[in-house]
Amino acid sequence: MVCHMVCHMVCHMVCHMVCQQKNKGPVSKDRHFSCEDCDGTVSGGFDAAVSQIVLCQNNIHQQSHMNRVVTHELIHAFDHCRAHVDWFDNFRHLACSEIRAASLSGDCSFSSEAARLNFGLKQHHQECVRGRALRSILAVRKIDTAEAEKIVVEVFDTCFNDHAPFGRIPHGAKDAKFAHRHYENRDRYYANL
Repeated sequence: MVCHMVCHMVCHMVCHMVCQQKNKGPVSKDRHFSCEDCDGTVSGGFDAAVSQIVLCQNNIHQQSHMNRVVTHELIHAFDHCRAHVDWFDNFRHLACSEIRAASLSGDCSFSSEAARLNFGLKQHHQECVRGRALRSILAVRKIDTAEAEKIVVEVFDTCFNDHAPFGRIPHGAKDAKFAHRHYENRDRYYANL
């Protein structure tokens, strides 16, 4: 019941991601969202084995936070469908999806970073994405920090510049629709040259 209400309250970005999933694959709000109490400060997760997004109801206290968590996990679900990610044995796959999710979900948006009192000028978004991807990898896998950092650096440029299913990094919930329109129209520009 809680998840049903949650899915009706989400922002434009999350609604857009749910629509993308209907076209791509396994996540549906009726079967694949679970609201649970979680340990620590984890806010959510994507369980690839059952294609389920887990929302940590005891650690999500604001609508905007829930929107970012759901969007973050839906990006993992999108990657799972599109790229056949090997979540458990290929740390490069995991790092790439974490980079994309941190970048595209709003985890590193100006408003999210300002709320955390994290400010920076030069390439702050990229540094935030690197840091969040690294922390996510270390939270879910037993891997040496230096090795995880190396993997993030190796895949960063390619994964950071992969904006699917958006055409660019959405700058907020309302911009997600326009970012997706940019993605849908990406071939039109080149076709007219």
